[in-house]
Amino acid sequence: MVPTSANRTLVKPRHLKAGDRIAAVSPSWGGPGTVPDRYLVGKRQLEDIFNVAVVEMPHTLAPADWVASNPAARARDLMDAFADPSIAGIIATIGGSDSIRLIQHLDLEVIRQNPKVFLGYSDTTSLHLACHAAGLTSFYGPSIMSGFAENGGMHRFTIDGVRKALFDVEPIGLIAPNTEGWTAEQTDWGDPVQQRKPRTLQPADPPRILQGQGIASGHVLGGCAEVLEMAKATAWWPSLDMWHGAILFYETSEEAPPPKLIEYWLRNFAAQGVLQRLSGILIARPDPAGSETYRAELETTVVKALAEAGLPDLPVLSGLDFGHTQPMLTLPYGVKASIDCATATLTLLESGVN
Repeated sequence: MVPTSANRTLVKPRHLKAGDRIAAVSPSWGGPGTVPDRYLVGKRQLEDIFNVAVVEMPHTLAPADWVASNPAARARDLMDAFADPSIAGIIATIGGSDSIRLIQHLDLEVIRQNPKVFLGYSDTTSLHLACHAAGLTSFYGPSIMSGFAENGGMHRFTIDGVRKALFDVEPIGLIAPNTEGWTAEQTDWGDPVQQRKPRTLQPADPPRILQGQGIASGHVLGGCAEVLEMAKATAWWPSLDMWHGAILFYETSEEAPPPKLIEYWLRNFAAQGVLQRLSGILIARPDPAGSETYRAELETTVVKALAEAGLPDLPVLSGLDFGHTQPMLTLPYGVKASIDCATATLTLLESGVN
């Protein structure tokens, strides 16, 4: 039986439009202070393509060591960006590994009372869960230094995803196939020659169904696997009723955690009762970190963990572009979606913005 969704209605922020002021925040790694040229490329491409004005918060450009030592200041930047009525949206400059340290410094009431677009991925997962706990739809998508600063210019697939998710108020609809190809190629962000040269793209095979039949519908909820582990059992972790009927979207970082760890982590999801409440799962195309077999091993692990939990028929769609490869989708938290197992497609049935 497909679980019945008990997800409360999240507040959707106002859609972005030309001329909006967008705050750049560094809630995790101090990337802009370490590789300022890369940050400036992302800022320029974001402004030029979407006709917005990017503004830095007081500590956005601070040295990485200082940023790492001052989580309260990072949280203050984020809170001030939410509270500032002249700012329409907030975008993380880059991910990292410790945005969970902001948990004691954030005021969810500030987020709740000032709904606006918040965008980022990877370690920003923690802050998306904070927004979810505050009752706000946020957006899992590119950061300024990874996505907007893409070598040689942004990918059309990424641009279209951002525009549909953040600027358009119509339902996002069927996720079109990525025909551009994909890349996880590592380049020197400090080298202007490499910055101007597009990265080599691998052929993008279409998503495929690992198991399940029919159409599975529910609200999307999830993030980066390693960061979800940091958030488990915290005040930001969704309660079990929030998982009822959800479609879990799940991706791994460039560290490519061993599939055995994924197995352990999914066993915890089962022990909590989360897996049993899902209506489906979305798996991202992973950064293989040089391993030709990593994706296959990851997919095998997910199927095994679901079988252990007594869920051999739970629909799983794998190979979507919302993770640590480029180009990438932008996924709004909490929106209704459907997985069509017959066509191996994902449809987002509503908009994430008002």
